[in-house]
Amino acid sequence: MTGSPGSARSAARSATRTAARSSAAGPTGAPAQPPAPAVRVPRRRGTELALLVLAVLLSVYGYCDVGLARNGNLPPGAAGYGAGLGVLALLAHVAVRLRAPYADPLLLPIAVLLNGLGLVLIYRLDLSTPGDEAAFTQLVWSTLGVGLFIVCVVLLRDHRVLQRYAYLSVVVALALMILPIFFPAVNGARIWIRIGGFSIQPGEFAKILLAVFFASYLAANRTALRYTGKKLWRLQLPTMRVFAPILAIWLLSVGVLVLETDLGTSLLFFGLFIVMLYVATGRVSWIAIGLLLAAAGAFVVASFEPHVHGRVEDWLHPFASVDAGNGPGQLAQSLFAFAAGGMLGTGLGLGHSVLIGFAAKSDFVLATAGEELGLVGLTAIFLLYALLVERGYRAGLALRDPFGRLLSIGLASIVALQVFVIAGGVMGLIPLTGMAMPFLAQGGSSLVTNWIIVAILVRVSDRARSGGPAEGTI
Repeated sequence: MTGSPGSARSAARSATRTAARSSAAGPTGAPAQPPAPAVRVPRRRGTELALLVLAVLLSVYGYCDVGLARNGNLPPGAAGYGAGLGVLALLAHVAVRLRAPYADPLLLPIAVLLNGLGLVLIYRLDLSTPGDEAAFTQLVWSTLGVGLFIVCVVLLRDHRVLQRYAYLSVVVALALMILPIFFPAVNGARIWIRIGGFSIQPGEFAKILLAVFFASYLAANRTALRYTGKKLWRLQLPTMRVFAPILAIWLLSVGVLVLETDLGTSLLFFGLFIVMLYVATGRVSWIAIGLLLAAAGAFVVASFEPHVHGRVEDWLHPFASVDAGNGPGQLAQSLFAFAAGGMLGTGLGLGHSVLIGFAAKSDFVLATAGEELGLVGLTAIFLLYALLVERGYRAGLALRDPFGRLLSIGLASIVALQVFVIAGGVMGLIPLTGMAMPFLAQGGSSLVTNWIIVAILVRVSDRARSGGPAEGTI
């Protein structure tokens, strides 16, 4: 006997309600927990502002300390220096607060502190070289660098836009590196463009453009680079169809730099290429191959190029000129400066690193820091650089799009490689190369490009901390 249609419909409704309750319950029949609320990421702009105030105060303190040590009174431009640096820091902070509210709060304060310390060291050396004052010019370049930082943060709303201009970037980069060949050499290297009293180093801008190209190409071809091609021992070689374009661009750029005898930048580009290739493929063997190729290339170039051969000889025998009775050379004077600094240093303004000569404010500015701030101060500077690089790596690893990850790690690696090459050279660990210490050394091109690097890292970290949309993984 069958039931009535009404009872059937009632039974169906009852079964539906039972199924709904069962689906809402947990696996043991208990009521399901409500979804966890989204984690609110703190912006930390207040932290950034507090650190910026500390960075400006430390820079002003150093400026005043130099004046007191040298002349016994406060330098006349202390108030203007502090106000100028403070206004630049505040404008940069406002740009980050408005356009990149989730950016890493440490990137901008570290850049301001290093820039401020660089101005202090250059001003200190200006007092010993009255005919060659560079602190004011460096402050002008700092203003331009912060201005470009603000422009990048405001206009570059998404770092992935740069991926569209990858091939344009590499064309412009190669053009910038070729251009100095047609200008006279300066101190044995053709890396400058000088027109009247204005000079610029195009290779500094080329490194950012090449990082954009490498990041774009490797992100697009990372699977082919990782899993295709022949296997040689434990190394999985990529197919030449995929690997040839980026290898050709790299060889061309390094070849141009060798012709310009700018071995420091050549080493920087080679290291950047290897680091980004390792990040894209995850294969440690590329680092080993890179080290072998770098050693072989350095041996060949040092054997046949007189300028580089001289640098290697100075590195192997830094006190040869002293033994010959001709007085210490630049590297020997640099080593003397580090030795004189000891643990705590002689104090700002009380060293003698100016004896290094014409490159004391540029290539050897770290020797002034080592002598007058000592091992403690030098360690603090290196920790600032390490923290800047670490925050760049962290931002890249937090991203989910491969281009942004490679770009962030590549730009941070540029800073790390520069610090290693320059510090190693002035300390006698590796042959000396003509490069500028990021933010510290005299040089407008280097200072401006490093501010652009920090701006891109700020934009990338904002995307990473705010949880941008995914575009695949590396």
